[in-house]
Amino acid sequence: MVLEITDPAALSGTALESIAAEYGEPGGESAEERTHAESAVREDGAEALASLIDPFDLVGEVPGVELAQASWSSETVDYDPEDPDAWDLDDEDGEEDEDDDAGSGGDVPHNG
Repeated sequence: MVLEITDPAALSGTALESIAAEYGEPGGESAEERTHAESAVREDGAEALASLIDPFDLVGEVPGVELAQASWSSETVDYDPEDPDAWDLDDEDGEEDEDDDAGSGGDVPHNG
């Protein structure tokens, strides 16, 4: 999934509101956790997004799917959805996938 954060302030603001609702009034039992969470969402859009979206909620109702593990990562990239090379996920480092050159005969399913 590729997302573009178009309004970082709105994203972090919404994340901060969610944290406030989750932890209640500042200075409570989990003040240190709340402070850490607030700091993280202010500094990083990916952290703000991760605090708002539960991966289980995304796939929990999909038949035949059980979420085993979820993780987040982010990076800043120049992304052009009109560029046909933008969707070449197998060619991350500019080198061809060795399995593509292995001569599998073309009739063997390849899960990459």
